[in-house]
Amino acid sequence: MPTIGSLYMIPVPVAENAIHTLSPDVAKHSSRIKYFFVENIREARRFLKAMDKTINIDELTFCETNRNTVIDIKQLVKWLHAGFDVAVLSDAGCPGVADPGANLALEAQKIGARVIPLVGPSSILLSLMASGLNGQSFCFNGYLPVQTPTRSARIKELEAISVKLNQTQLFIETPYRNNHLLHDLVKNCNPKTLLCIALDITGANEMVVTKSIEDWVKQKIVLPKLPAIFLLLG
Repeated sequence: MPTIGSLYMIPVPVAENAIHTLSPDVAKHSSRIKYFFVENIREARRFLKAMDKTINIDELTFCETNRNTVIDIKQLVKWLHAGFDVAVLSDAGCPGVADPGANLALEAQKIGARVIPLVGPSSILLSLMASGLNGQSFCFNGYLPVQTPTRSARIKELEAISVKLNQTQLFIETPYRNNHLLHDLVKNCNPKTLLCIALDITGANEMVVTKSIEDWVKQKIVLPKLPAIFLLLG
């Protein structure tokens, strides 16, 4: 009977062409593993080819894990029990952290398979590192509500939690709505509250800036349509 396989959580650069942000182990394992759960097959193929130009993509098997598909947990279990190592890839960053993959890792844990996280970039942690805000206590909240009345209430709620717990609150937005979110933040937060905006982490246009809300108002900045993390500390 074969030894149970391992599940590798493989990070992907958060900025285009930032392969240098990955550990050597990523290239090592992504080149040898034949079974993948990925957020987008096309993007996964492109990433794997960038990691190893000699790789034969046609020898690989992919299952998609995104909002439009039902994750095939039974297939994961079947592969692992057959002794195959399996990898999880998101489109960018670390799988299972603000991206699909956590349920795959949990299922592997349940059947006694090793779950091996490889070193790579997380825009959440990188932005927190550079922000100067509290890295001892923080909470990632994903996307805030889109509708303005509900979002304004949520912003005020997160600011109150931050003040009460001295806890950094992190959230993200679709790039084309960056300025809408910034507008709502300066409108609803206390002038002394600190706001960090981290744009295009590890990319060519990287910017990580922390200012008080009142200073953001004075600057009147227009944010580019780039991936961003917003960090708030009341």
